[in-house]
Amino acid sequence: MHIRGDHAELVVGGRLDVRNAADARTVLHSALDAGRGDLVLDLTELDSWDATGLGVIMGAHRRAGRTGRRLVLRGVPDRMQRLLVATRLHRILAIEGIEGIESAQTGGIDAPSPQALPRA
Repeated sequence: MHIRGDHAELVVGGRLDVRNAADARTVLHSALDAGRGDLVLDLTELDSWDATGLGVIMGAHRRAGRTGRRLVLRGVPDRMQRLLVATRLHRILAIEGIEGIESAQTGGIDAPSPQALPRA
């Protein structure tokens, strides 16, 4: 795994798993503590994550809220987007470019998002 960037945007690559979760957590928490506004986590170079890696992301999301910031995921690979939808974490996390994936996977069974409803 590698993480590069600053307190505003980090690029995560490789595997985010139990072997490197502690290092990833340290980097994410330091970035959150050092900056202001959104922290963008670019995952376009991420090959995979396990439950521990996903836990690191969720922990960073919670820490961001406590520090008055927001964690924004960008470039989430398709298979990881599907996992976020299946676990409904996409409703908690701020994720760029995930709109419409839930209805495509469920055949449109879910109710539309409030943004999709016409205004009266």
